[in-house]
Amino acid sequence: MNTAHQSISELLRRSDQVLKAIKEQGFSPTGIKTLELRFTLQEAQDLVGRSATAIRDAEKDGRMSPPDLGPTGRRIGFTQKQLNDLRAIFGTQPYRAETDEPVIIACSSFKGGVGKSTTAVHMSQYLALQGYRVLLVDSDPQGSATSLFGYIPDLELDERDTLAPFYRDEEDTLDYAVRKTYWDSLDLVPANLLLYETEYEWMADVRGETFRYLKEALDTVKHNYDVIVIDPPPALGLMSLNVMAAANALLIPIPAQYPDLSSTTSYLRMMERTLKTLERHNGPHEYKFTRAVITRFDEGNENSAQSVLAQVYETVFGTSLLRARFRQTKQIENAYSRQRTVYELTKEEVNRAVHKRALSILDTMFIEIELLIRRTWPSHEKKLRQEGKV
Repeated sequence: MNTAHQSISELLRRSDQVLKAIKEQGFSPTGIKTLELRFTLQEAQDLVGRSATAIRDAEKDGRMSPPDLGPTGRRIGFTQKQLNDLRAIFGTQPYRAETDEPVIIACSSFKGGVGKSTTAVHMSQYLALQGYRVLLVDSDPQGSATSLFGYIPDLELDERDTLAPFYRDEEDTLDYAVRKTYWDSLDLVPANLLLYETEYEWMADVRGETFRYLKEALDTVKHNYDVIVIDPPPALGLMSLNVMAAANALLIPIPAQYPDLSSTTSYLRMMERTLKTLERHNGPHEYKFTRAVITRFDEGNENSAQSVLAQVYETVFGTSLLRARFRQTKQIENAYSRQRTVYELTKEEVNRAVHKRALSILDTMFIEIELLIRRTWPSHEKKLRQEGKV
């Protein structure tokens, strides 16, 4: 009979083999994840903010390289990087001004399984697709967000690839951990299970600065970005407290189920006490905006338990609840089965009508968040007025 240790070791070995096999099957021949998305001229003009004629003129006069041609000699569409190149040519980047403060959003929850990492990753990719400079910081040792970018965190990443060296005063800036992804203008600070060890170390010697490590880390790189999205652990340990102290905006995913409402209420109660503790150590802390968002929502019928509870949320949380709901869609599971996100699926891989609906669900939610972000930047005020969004 195997010992408990031997049994778990065997399960771990087999699990690692499965992860490697899935990665080999789903990625490019080099084993590196790439972005296969291509955009039509119509999609490009909508995303870039310039007419099809202006884009064609930029190609004709050599300012812009035309899209690649497929085997049949037809254009296969613009890449995401080419969209950003076009924005640079036309000056339509949605960047904040240097005098504006980067928005640092924590996608935070007390428990797992509420769509925290899914929301954080899709939000980061949505913002990158709109042309913003984005950094996704995985602060969850489970590394779910990191794995969605093509890594097997505990096999392919070392502790030195994570936040840990900065936390231990082995690095002066966070530059060492920031890595480019296959999304243009979207960078990643990865995480893996070894990140847990720093929390144990902190617990042995909790001081005032213990709560400021992540803020100090982000202060060294935030000038490079418009938005920083943080995916914290689903608990209120010291690592999550660092996230709360580093963030200046908060997004709280809440599924429309009673147990989740109960746990969220407990989470908010603990957060209230925790923020008092943080303020005692670090002084007053402000969030530019705090919003709850209903996640994993199954539309069903209007009289379903979920729908009734969602209406209760709307009454209780009022304007602190996003109007959009993160509706349950099989496209997320479909994407994950291909080791991709919904934003990474190509038109050839999925039913177009179903995919379009899934994108609409995501876009509706993130457009609302994007507006909250832009409203924090004084440099966007004039344009927001012109758009009628102030």
